Amino acid sequence: MGLFDNAVPGGNVTKPLLIALGALLVGKMLSGKSTEPAPAEPQAAPAPTGGASADGGLLGGLGGLLDRLKEAGHGTTADSWVGTGQNQPIDANDLGRALGPAVIREIAQRTGMDEQELLKQLSTALPGVVDKLTPGGQVPSHRQVASAFND
Repeated sequence: MGLFDNAVPGGNVTKPLLIALGALLVGKMLSGKSTEPAPAEPQAAPAPTGGASADGGLLGGLGGLLDRLKEAGHGTTADSWVGTGQNQPIDANDLGRALGPAVIREIAQRTGMDEQELLKQLSTALPGVVDKLTPGGQVPSHRQVASAFND
């Protein structure tokens, strides 16, 4: 799987978890629609509308996810995933509050997973996946994130 090798503790990335990560980070790729490159300028995370946003996953791609975490008071944690140091963990309940119930419900429906199990797996996987997607501490473009899921 390339990107996901050693990104998740134990290296176990199940198909539902891959779908969940893709829904957060790439969106349209997983809903059967074509992916579109993100605009060059960063944008604020859009409110969830029950579907993927035009510029990435349910929260506006990787940048939108990081913004949502920062707005929820988990900026230091999110920054540790992007930075080159050790990744700080995030509690499943804290992640759920940051993402919001509409996003969690949408991803749970897409994956067929229970919401609590989904949050548990995402809270374990996201630090390593975001770290792998941001080598050198730089947030990649939506196209680069989408191509990582296609590898």
